[in-house]
Amino acid sequence: MSHTTRKTANRPRSGSTTASKDRSRPGSVTARTATAKSARRWWPIAAAAALVVGGIYVATQSGDPGGSDAGAPYVGGDLHSLIAIDGRLYVGGHDGVAMSTNEGRSWEAVSSLEGADAMGWAQTSSGLLVGGHPGLYTSNDNGATFTKATGDSQVGDVHAVGAAGDTVYVASPEAGLLASSDGGATWTSRNDAVGQTFMGTILVDPSDPEHLIAPDMQNGAVTSSDGGRTWTTMGGPGATMFVAWDTSDTQRLIAVGMDGGALSRDGGDTWTELPLPDGTSAATFSEDGTTLYAAALDGDAARVSLSTDDGLTWSEL
Repeated sequence: MSHTTRKTANRPRSGSTTASKDRSRPGSVTARTATAKSARRWWPIAAAAALVVGGIYVATQSGDPGGSDAGAPYVGGDLHSLIAIDGRLYVGGHDGVAMSTNEGRSWEAVSSLEGADAMGWAQTSSGLLVGGHPGLYTSNDNGATFTKATGDSQVGDVHAVGAAGDTVYVASPEAGLLASSDGGATWTSRNDAVGQTFMGTILVDPSDPEHLIAPDMQNGAVTSSDGGRTWTTMGGPGATMFVAWDTSDTQRLIAVGMDGGALSRDGGDTWTELPLPDGTSAATFSEDGTTLYAAALDGDAARVSLSTDDGLTWSEL
């Protein structure tokens, strides 16, 4: 893929990326090759280039179409997301979303998100947002119930969502990257040439809402320092489906892709291989950062596991 690296301080055109590193921003990153210490595995990092539209993949696994294991959270024929918010753990897929209030020991279905195809999650000042093929869903009761966004809040086919305070970003294959400064009540186009291949949760820096990290099925993990106007590739696993960071230390990142998982302790400058349970398509940190959770599709249910040693060992819930 051809690309042009800008050597001036002028802002690149909408939809382009830059390989320069903003050294004044804590946690800013630049594309470089990283070695996985444990397995000596090289995570490829693409040259900085314009993000392009490509196919969206989902993790699928055949299984008994009639149901799932007793007690296992039902998600349907694919599994997209796993996130810890406000003392609750959510796992979502094409047909359903399940919630746990006891760290995954038991689960209950979130009936208001049936068929929502929950891919990306975000917490705003006033509630939760969930995006999927049907569009955007909102909750104002601490995630107990969700309703589909309508009117000025409506966005079609949302594959990725992220927020910090009232600043919200969504990525749609129909509209590219959109931004909101009022918690998702209204939207403006930030860059209609990128975001079509984003999937999952967009990480938004609470100390600087212009600093973003997104999972991109086409280019791996990508980052922006200007609110999504331009993007740079970060590396990590290929065909990245999900990214998460430790909210107590945002330099600590994980990424899950079609090629496996990767862990960074320096904001994405370097990556090491993150061992994951077989079939994992989403992983996240607990809210205090002490635990990693991973979810894999098992038939039409989610198999959720936890690790307290950065993925060296895993225990199935």
